[in-house]
Amino acid sequence: MDELDFSKASEPGNKAAARAVVQGPTAQSPLYQPALALAFFRSCGTVEEKPGGKPIFVENEKPGGLFAKSARMYLLLEGEVGLMIRNGFFGVVKKGEIFGELAVIAGLPRTATALAKTDCRVLSLDEKQFHAALQKTPEFALMLMSIMVQRLRRSLAQVGPGGAAKGTPVERSDALDKKMLAGLRSQLARQDPTEFPAGKVIMTAGAAGAFMYVVVEGRVAISVGERVVERVGPGAIFGEMALVDRAARAASAAAETDCSLLAIDRNDFLELVRAKPAFGASLLKSIAERMQQLALQVAQMKS
Repeated sequence: MDELDFSKASEPGNKAAARAVVQGPTAQSPLYQPALALAFFRSCGTVEEKPGGKPIFVENEKPGGLFAKSARMYLLLEGEVGLMIRNGFFGVVKKGEIFGELAVIAGLPRTATALAKTDCRVLSLDEKQFHAALQKTPEFALMLMSIMVQRLRRSLAQVGPGGAAKGTPVERSDALDKKMLAGLRSQLARQDPTEFPAGKVIMTAGAAGAFMYVVVEGRVAISVGERVVERVGPGAIFGEMALVDRAARAASAAAETDCSLLAIDRNDFLELVRAKPAFGASLLKSIAERMQQLALQVAQMKS
């Protein structure tokens, strides 16, 4: 992703750049592990042939629905795929690379068109197959999280302390439903939720991150510099980025109301992702949604 010049995309107002941030080939990250991705797709995937010159999926296509086909994510086995926004190419998918994952992970509309530039063979997964593959290869979730967190940090940097104060803070909750939250509390029964009174700082940007947090009760404000970018409520997750990549906190958090938070350290986090694929899938969905929301905030600031 870093070497692509999104400023020349045809969509006005820098929105093409923001959209491309959440759509570009995952394998262009140095964190990508081709062998792990191939094992993941082979475990439950379907081989498909895609003729050259034909789209594999199209921009703004929505997954699911009565008349819409189920979204699929892809690993390219042979051929070459071009990624386009408003008929302008911004990237190329090559053999061994993944594309189209966000529609399956988070149910997001397609942010670009994927066009088979040559005859292609792909392995594809729909949502059901994706979850089945996570059961067999949970390490894939950790790899994908690392790549997505890398992208998310880039977006956060663009709305950093010098960013213009445009856009409404995003409201997030229910990344974990009540059943999953109850199961999480049961598995971590040795640890009671931590109470934070209104106004209490929970974490600070630039600090080392020992814990991620799940909101049990209350509301938390997430800030970059002086700007509140998110407000999170019961069932929401925050602070996981520092556990995924072991880098410093990218944002600060403070209790807006009296809060009860479940704190999860890195060892428990890794064990949960490996032992409970549904937890890993929920984290991936939460990160994907934040990537899209922050990319749109970046576009608003630059428009």
